[in-house]
Amino acid sequence: MTEVTRQAVLDKLSTIKGPDLEGDIVSRGLVSEIFIADGKVFFSITVPANRARELEPMRQAAEKAVKSIPGVSGAMVALTAERQGGGMGSSETSRPAPRAEPPPPRLQPQPQPAGKTGVPGVEAIIAVASGKGGVGKSTTAVNIALGLAGLGKKVGILDADIYGPSMPRLLGLKGKPETMDGKTLKPMEAFGVKVMSIGFLVEEETPMIWRGPMVMSALRQMLRDVAWGELDILVVDMPPGTGDAQLTMAQQVPLAGAVIVSTPQDLALIDARKGLNMFRRVDVPLLGIVENMSYFLAPDTGKRYDIFGHGGARTEAGRLGVPFLGEVPLTMDVRETSDAGTPVVASNPEGSQAKVYRAIAEKVAARLEEEGASASTPAIVFE
Repeated sequence: MTEVTRQAVLDKLSTIKGPDLEGDIVSRGLVSEIFIADGKVFFSITVPANRARELEPMRQAAEKAVKSIPGVSGAMVALTAERQGGGMGSSETSRPAPRAEPPPPRLQPQPQPAGKTGVPGVEAIIAVASGKGGVGKSTTAVNIALGLAGLGKKVGILDADIYGPSMPRLLGLKGKPETMDGKTLKPMEAFGVKVMSIGFLVEEETPMIWRGPMVMSALRQMLRDVAWGELDILVVDMPPGTGDAQLTMAQQVPLAGAVIVSTPQDLALIDARKGLNMFRRVDVPLLGIVENMSYFLAPDTGKRYDIFGHGGARTEAGRLGVPFLGEVPLTMDVRETSDAGTPVVASNPEGSQAKVYRAIAEKVAARLEEEGASASTPAIVFE
């Protein structure tokens, strides 16, 4: 295989025009440290936070350019609003510290709807969610679930991401669930955890072209028409964002709490804040924030690279008065075990990565107890 060098990556990136077509992203100092391992290239590009969506084509062009280099088998490119030391101009050099936000307004007080009932046999429902996609929500959800199971809890996972179900691949599960009485589904099982996902019912490459009511109906069926049995905790891998699916789950399911997962950079935190505020508005307790991809550990040297910045989620948690649950580094083994269907908490329980997830699971369990979770008050974990 052709060896990929940092200089080759920089040379290719120097062909990508910067914002407003002024210069290129390399000469303007917008490219972070570049890390290369096993033919995969990791780096980020600094952009103004308020132009992130507008400049997404620039990120895509950079990713495509790097992937065209001989020997490159993949690229992970992110936009970040944190300065990496270069040429965005004086207006971005010193941003004011974020202002403390007042508590979000509550929705109009309403009696608990009759439909907001728990799932028989399930003591606590916890949802893992994120304000945006691509932050490692599902990987975090499955490893937290396995961490909770390692504490002696009876755990289930509901894959509520209808448009992008991940649990079949993450847990190495194939086939279709059995029906017990013609309408009640028997959940699949992996590593001692019960699992249900729309991915078991449709082909992996089949697009889910469903509107809101169909999605809501599917979620209700996977939640209530499944023989979950006796569970201490049901972890819900929520869809990314704050749309109808997320709001309906928060309003119709008695959630014990929410864990929010974000990456360190400002752009991801903006969306995580939206998810956090949505749960606050519907009176769902916030169990805490996880900073995923907190830093990158080189597999050959163990050297640390803050590719996406560092500490943003911890700072945000402190500013908003939400518990900080921990930092999860980005390592090659997490990606490899996830792709192989053997999550790191199950495949290497004594490894450093598994210990991080297990520590987070312990904090989640403690927070559930603090929030007084009971058989009638399930919980939600947000990524």
